[in-house]
Amino acid sequence: MNRFLNKGTIATLQQFRMASNLLINDSKYAFLKELGLKENNAGVFHGKWAANGQTVQSFAPATNSPIANVQNGNVQDYEIAITEARKAYNDWCEVPAPRRGEIVRQIGDKLRTQLQNLGKLVSLEMGKISAEGVGEVQEYVDICDYATGLSRSLEGKIFPSERPGHALLEQWNPLGVVGVISAFNFPCAVYGWNNALALVTGNACIWKPAPSTPLTAIAVTKLVEEVLVANNVNPALCSLVCGEGDVGQALVKDKRVNLVSFTGSSEIGKIVGQQVQARFGKLLLELGGNNAIIVNEDADLNMVVPATVFAAVGTAGQRCTTTRRLIIHEKVYDQVVERLKKAYAQFESRIGCPLDSNTIIGPLHNQQAVGKYKASIAEAIASGGKVEYGGKVLERDGNFVLPTIVTGLKHDSPVVLRETFAPILYVLKFSTLDEAIAINNEVDQGLSSSLFTTNIQNVFKWMGPKGSDCGIVNVNIPTSGAEIGGAFGGEKRPAVVVNLDPTRGDNI
Repeated sequence: MNRFLNKGTIATLQQFRMASNLLINDSKYAFLKELGLKENNAGVFHGKWAANGQTVQSFAPATNSPIANVQNGNVQDYEIAITEARKAYNDWCEVPAPRRGEIVRQIGDKLRTQLQNLGKLVSLEMGKISAEGVGEVQEYVDICDYATGLSRSLEGKIFPSERPGHALLEQWNPLGVVGVISAFNFPCAVYGWNNALALVTGNACIWKPAPSTPLTAIAVTKLVEEVLVANNVNPALCSLVCGEGDVGQALVKDKRVNLVSFTGSSEIGKIVGQQVQARFGKLLLELGGNNAIIVNEDADLNMVVPATVFAAVGTAGQRCTTTRRLIIHEKVYDQVVERLKKAYAQFESRIGCPLDSNTIIGPLHNQQAVGKYKASIAEAIASGGKVEYGGKVLERDGNFVLPTIVTGLKHDSPVVLRETFAPILYVLKFSTLDEAIAINNEVDQGLSSSLFTTNIQNVFKWMGPKGSDCGIVNVNIPTSGAEIGGAFGGEKRPAVVVNLDPTRGDNI
């Protein structure tokens, strides 16, 4: 057939085939167009939507079907974006903080108008269930509310001076441009946390989202753009460059980016940290977690079981705060394991499409994640572990696996000490609380942890200097979850947070 067609005709037919397979053209996903998305989307915004990089497709993890096309940015697009963001900053930094807060409030309101649609997009593109997708967008809304209040309470200090007739004033000024590199598992909220606080403290933002979730970033940026334009603010204040590693590298190494906020793996975070530090830039890292729940002998097991299931299985194990180790006192070990197995079995029929209201567990994000799931289970078995439940990839479209419980491993087995971004729970046994705390603390990561106990002395020990070495220390609740009004961060490998005082202008 091709001999009868010229190259232009062949290209047109190929484009038609691509378009006909896109989910955006299915009426089931009408919310995509309601968000302003199209078959072909520019992945770069710097006051104008224009991109010059390679065209890629965003895929739905539940079916591995293409959603829509995105033309990525390249390093030249990044150069334009950072130049325009710096120009926007020069005006924005002089806007009174309460006025900046008013505009951030309007961003929150704009997000509210598309809360359900944007939540569905997060679910479709990332793979988390609908309730979690909507909840993630709500976190962006909530941080806008928080930032609005903050805009009227940014403060400095007055110190007594040793010199007669003098006073020492402490005043915090904006940094400049904040670069945000976000991860696939929270494609909206991570940017929102950074964006709202960076804006209210007088900074501009340039966003490089995960390569596999560009549509969420584009949809969010379109909503923010509407608010900025309506207020006669240079919309390049919130610039966007979708792309691959070359764009990320350009951002990380750029002295014009005053602070880099990176969310991702510990391995890449280490590289980012070194590169930003090499240019004396400011840095915020939110990386991995190998989080544990300790179940003491006096724990309320009716609280333990649902909390563990929620924390280990939620988001298909793809949260930085997911529970990956369950450390159980020997007196209640067998009872807890049996109850967990029954609880896991109840959810098997509710693994499915994340947009289905009956679904509790969605897919892993991509086939690479499925491969790591399989490899970790194989390593666990080879190391002497026993699969109590799960351990299988489901034979269906998409990237679905069974949540898995593994027992019989030593607490210091390499597979236990290593974070696998999948719903695999390693169950360990202990005799004394001191032993359990030592097991909790022996991993490289120190993000979140939890102790289930009814003994108040245990609580204070757990929270004290000889207790958990994690940044987040919970009691009788899961390891997952956080609140926008409190600190979120870890110790050791998972998180490095620089300059966290919200009055500094560099708190993002």
